Amino acid sequence: MNETHACRQLRDDSQSAKIAPKIAAKIVSRSIGKNRTGIIMRKRFAAALAGTLLAGSALAQVSNDVVKLGVTNDQASIYSAAGGFGAVIAARMAAEDFGGTVLGKKIEIVFADNQNKPDIGVGIARRWIENENVDAIVDGGSSAVGMAIQAVTRDANKLFLISGSGTHALTNANCSATGFQWSWDTYGVAAGTAAELMKQKLDTWFFITADYTFGHLLEAQATEVVKAHGGKVLGSVRAPFNTSDFSSFLLQAQTSGAKVIALATAGGDTTNALKQAREFGLTKMGQKVAALFMNITDVDALGLDAAQGLIITTSFYWDRTDASRAFSKRFLEQHKKMPTFLTAGAYSAVTHYLNAVKAAGTDDTAKVAEQMRKTKINDPMTENGWIREDGRVMREFYVVQVKTPEESKYPWDYYKIIGTVPAEEAALPLSRSECKLVKKTN
Repeated sequence: MNETHACRQLRDDSQSAKIAPKIAAKIVSRSIGKNRTGIIMRKRFAAALAGTLLAGSALAQVSNDVVKLGVTNDQASIYSAAGGFGAVIAARMAAEDFGGTVLGKKIEIVFADNQNKPDIGVGIARRWIENENVDAIVDGGSSAVGMAIQAVTRDANKLFLISGSGTHALTNANCSATGFQWSWDTYGVAAGTAAELMKQKLDTWFFITADYTFGHLLEAQATEVVKAHGGKVLGSVRAPFNTSDFSSFLLQAQTSGAKVIALATAGGDTTNALKQAREFGLTKMGQKVAALFMNITDVDALGLDAAQGLIITTSFYWDRTDASRAFSKRFLEQHKKMPTFLTAGAYSAVTHYLNAVKAAGTDDTAKVAEQMRKTKINDPMTENGWIREDGRVMREFYVVQVKTPEESKYPWDYYKIIGTVPAEEAALPLSRSECKLVKKTN
């Protein structure tokens, strides 16, 4: 058996890890004698050659000779400031930091705007998977679109790295063996903010809620925390998606007399509601306006004068550690905005995925997913995070308060961290999970 034939056989054989040592031994035995010294040398050379052959086998296991990821979200509408093209930049940064290749093959990032429409998101996902050889989809955008994409990736056995979509149904009733919820979920952000405000004796609440799945879940989760801490919900009202005038909703909230007016909204809806609440003078009348979901780009759009004092729960703040600062300043140079927890999540997810491809020696979905689950997550966003059996990434969350203009000392110096939510408290307990992947115990 010559070297060329041996390499060909190894690459073609699915049991290459088992036969590599035998092939290597045959190659080496022809050139090294059988005395004691020769035997020792033969063993050493065979081991080294086996490793080389296996490396060649790993290279051959990258489908279509490229590792391809597709980023899809809202890139022009209400959620684009927090995610949008910033998620594409973050994914590209992860690929660049990996050297642009993995297992000797090019890393390619493609992207598309799903316009917050599930049918468009499904069409993009199917085209990428069926026609364009995309190995993993990143972000997802709104919760409704994320849920629709997860159904596609589950059926197609492709990975979904969910850095944008926040409904905790993605790792609960609608969980997937190939879906990983990376940045946040409705349980985590609601639990952190509601618990902190209840500690401040703000125990009566009124909700202004986005009238779709995301808003409903956010309200339900915060309500659970409020009641668990002995508080009361005095009422709620549903606001249509992309509402420009919140005056009637704010009037109802004001009339309720609740100590907390909670916004279970996102993006432009949240900033519009907060601006109008300030115009109404609600905080001067003694009511606390709380944003259950808010990104640092929303604070930037509002300005510190309007946003000061807000309590927010986040999984990432750019100015928290040396690693987060270094990453964020590089991101700022490209995007002209600091990363949100959505865009930082895209970087983290793609980085962990590429590390798993490298460690697994293949881009095969099942093998990469297995590697991702058994490897700790360490990057500028996360220290010692891990992926739970339901696909939820487990990490600490941070409760922050928006600084006053006087407290802010430099650009984007917006938050002071006032509390930490441990990973297990920031996620729905597995004992309450409806995910079919969770092993039930009596």
